[in-house]
Amino acid sequence: MMRILFICLLSVCIDTPSASAADTTRPYSAWMAESVIDRGQAMMPPGPKASSSTYLQVGFFQTAVLRLLEYYHTPEPISSQSRLHDYLADSTHSVVPFLLNATQDTQIPLDRFSTGKSLLHQYEETHNATLKVTLDTLRESINLQPRNIIGGYWYFVYPQWSYLDGMYSVIPFLSYYTTALAADNSSAVADDIMKQLDLLWTHCRQNSTGLLVHGYDASKKAVWANSVTGASPYVWSRSMGWYLMALVDTLELETPNLPLKLRTYLQRRLVRLSDAVISAADAQTGCWWQLMTFPGRPGNYIESSGSAMFTYALYKAARLGYLPKRLAAKSTDTASKCYRHIVDAFVVQNSNGTLGYNGTVAVCSLNSTASYEVCGTTLMGRAPLFYE
Repeated sequence: MMRILFICLLSVCIDTPSASAADTTRPYSAWMAESVIDRGQAMMPPGPKASSSTYLQVGFFQTAVLRLLEYYHTPEPISSQSRLHDYLADSTHSVVPFLLNATQDTQIPLDRFSTGKSLLHQYEETHNATLKVTLDTLRESINLQPRNIIGGYWYFVYPQWSYLDGMYSVIPFLSYYTTALAADNSSAVADDIMKQLDLLWTHCRQNSTGLLVHGYDASKKAVWANSVTGASPYVWSRSMGWYLMALVDTLELETPNLPLKLRTYLQRRLVRLSDAVISAADAQTGCWWQLMTFPGRPGNYIESSGSAMFTYALYKAARLGYLPKRLAAKSTDTASKCYRHIVDAFVVQNSNGTLGYNGTVAVCSLNSTASYEVCGTTLMGRAPLFYE
């Protein structure tokens, strides 16, 4: 789904310069961001409709550009900050026409909320009334979002199905929207955030590994659903990555309006899940398998997007002091080992001077039998680059 965007966000987290002789001072994050913009991508289409995956692709890249501009706030090493600012403004405004009907918004995956960070940033800079309306409409769509029979958000249009994936977009959005625009509702929002995360934790967690499977069907009617929990059968690295990043990115919102009960909950979950993720890392590469509990099984392989997400989350959790000292050291060591493998094995320097990113699975949808053959073989392999 996301392909080359991961290295952009990941590199911002650790400030790593590129290894190319021609780009010895330019970090991979800046190089990758400029490559995406050079290709004219990560923008909403001009027509009246967009594919369901477009919102996440655009919103996630907007977040990466925001991080890039925040982190490298001096003119060097980025020589094109004005270009990044222009992209961010254009991309943000391109989202607006697609999100102005709260009822229709509920027919879009929870990934739609990934665009909220840039919308809020642009609104706070410009006080544009249309951006405020878009933000408020997005927030209203949460009130209208279908929920399963135990109160969990539907990820998409599949009745009763809740996924780990959507937490990365919707949970931080709820937090920063409430902090900025609805602080008097912070306690109720915190309760709902904890409920959504906890339902997934309760229904998807494997006691034997501490990892979470992709999602669950609250009705337990899906062909793949566990008869007791409704859980899907496999731990998919990218869905786990979205969930782990949701925890650390929401914790980063260190404001008085992030209730202590929520901060405590997030940190406890982050510690337990980080420990489980580190235990699942591949000994040779330091990275993670597509289906995390089947290392080395035919059809399985080290997958680049989930690996980048775990690397980002572990580095960040350690750097910001969210982990106990010993676990923080393990997190940094594991993330460093995987990052080196990512750069060596997956980052592609193209002949036209742009960067690409290999080794990412296209999709692993539960809208299938969710068998090993579907999740672990048919849809796996060295996927073509999304943005090339």
